Amino acid sequence: MKRIKQVIILILTVPVFMSSSVFANAMDTDGLISDRIEEFRDNTKCGAVSVAVVRGDKTEVYGDAEGLYLIGSMTKAFTGLAVQKLIADGMISEDDPISDILPGFTAYYESKPCDITIGQLLTQTSGYTNSETDYPGASEDMSLAEWVDDISGKELHYRPGNRYAYSNVNYNLLGAVIGQVSGQSYEEYMKTKILAPLGLTNTYVQVRDGEESIISGSRPGYRHAFEYDIPVSPGRIPAGYFYSNAADMTRWIRIWIGTADIPEEYKVLLSVVKGSLHDPGDYYSGWEAFENGTTGHSGGTPDYSSRIVFSDREQTGVCVLANMNVAASTDSLCNGIYAACTGGGFGSLKTDVWTVFDIIFTAVTVSGILLILLSVFARKRGVPIFTGCFQIVITASVCAVMPPVFGAGLKDIMLIWAPYSFAGGIIVLTAGIPVSAIRLWMIVKNESRKKRSEGAASDCHHRVSSVE
Repeated sequence: MKRIKQVIILILTVPVFMSSSVFANAMDTDGLISDRIEEFRDNTKCGAVSVAVVRGDKTEVYGDAEGLYLIGSMTKAFTGLAVQKLIADGMISEDDPISDILPGFTAYYESKPCDITIGQLLTQTSGYTNSETDYPGASEDMSLAEWVDDISGKELHYRPGNRYAYSNVNYNLLGAVIGQVSGQSYEEYMKTKILAPLGLTNTYVQVRDGEESIISGSRPGYRHAFEYDIPVSPGRIPAGYFYSNAADMTRWIRIWIGTADIPEEYKVLLSVVKGSLHDPGDYYSGWEAFENGTTGHSGGTPDYSSRIVFSDREQTGVCVLANMNVAASTDSLCNGIYAACTGGGFGSLKTDVWTVFDIIFTAVTVSGILLILLSVFARKRGVPIFTGCFQIVITASVCAVMPPVFGAGLKDIMLIWAPYSFAGGIIVLTAGIPVSAIRLWMIVKNESRKKRSEGAASDCHHRVSSVE
């Protein structure tokens, strides 16, 4: 009888210990996530970070759940889903050339007109690239239709259908297709046919001033964050300028992993999208398949960055929203949290290129000021020659390398995308060049004056000597 009691107690005790262990592990994960978010903030100087975590039916938000962020290119998944609905409704097909849909639109490859299909836009194989130099995005007040007219007639980098090349052009064109085919504006169609039916009440195509709680964007500079908000051009929205918050992102993840209640017709659309992502690197309808079996997308604007990953198999998803463009760090934070939630380790937090630039050009600014002071107080011509040559070489190198590397003009890089320290460093270096030149001229002039004085004194001494 005693042994039977011991067995019963053991049976009752084991689940208690197991549940306690699971609870402790969950608490540990929560603590680690919070620590990693703080590490991210310290590393990037980003002021606002919201993280949505979904594990099965359970959701957790770290940070502000209600504040709105620009979600960048995560917008493409919404545009892609709208296109899927139009296809399902029989209004378009993937094989349709967009020149048949958008009046007057043309594209060229090797100087010859060519067709780009809806499917090629969805898979990023149209032949466009993400170079703002070759394919400028819409200016501040440009409508989507005006931008389409502006981009029409451009030469493609690749033959359509032959090569993957990520480009915002593709999804902005899809946005124009949605408006043209549906007979509604892009915004109205997205609101009535995608966002409302899916219950995404805090996701917006556009946000009017004073209507909603927007977390201001920011820009790094000299290892600080400065408030920085760029105007949202209507012609850029379909590819990357929706607003949303962490609360809606938890629902968006649950929609895609199948734990949210949505209309049956939308479940069919989701299955079509997920069924088209077979291998790592596949891109379709605003989503990319990754090596670890997850699906996701990143987003970045000059003032925000974001990342979302999810897995049907693991019934887990993570989304990170940040109010600073530090995309590599945001991606790393999101990937690390997902790995921790699925039994892996966080890994190291990657440092974003703009953070590196901020560190480098903070040092460049300080060094440039010191070089200017060195030139100003120099007594020998070698100093301003060295400082001037150094400043010219560094400035010229930056101006030559940056545009092709980032696919944008130096003006846009300096004034829109890069940390404030980048512009500050370039200004200080550029200012140092005439300072060095002027100081060199002054030294040479003083040396010449000194030689003339010495020559005159020598002649006077010679004449005095002759008289004597």
